[in-house]
Amino acid sequence: MNSVVLRGRLSSDPQARELASGSVLWSFEITTSTEEGAWSVPVAWFDPPLVPVFAMGDEVVVRGGVRRRFFRTAVGTQSRTEVVACEIVAASAKRKVQRLVAREMERLGAMPGGEVPSK
Repeated sequence: MNSVVLRGRLSSDPQARELASGSVLWSFEITTSTEEGAWSVPVAWFDPPLVPVFAMGDEVVVRGGVRRRFFRTAVGTQSRTEVVACEIVAASAKRKVQRLVAREMERLGAMPGGEVPSK
């Protein structure tokens, strides 16, 4: 199962692009802190339900999945690994964050108390 919940700060303002298909892609980087240091994670959000009101420095929680995409450049084929968001909320919105995490735990088949059954 491809599942990601990520909490961090936006390292830059979100950038919007309209794709040839007519979809709108919002892309940004989130910096997370771990025991090993800070990690920068690229995030892509396709056709968000509302125009994102997040700005550089805002702390957010992202729910989505990991994707690796390939594309051609002048120097050949390259790839990028990113998180494709299906939901993003401000980390300060505690109830929204709780609901986001609960939805993901339910999707993973978690039991009451948050335990995820092993197969």
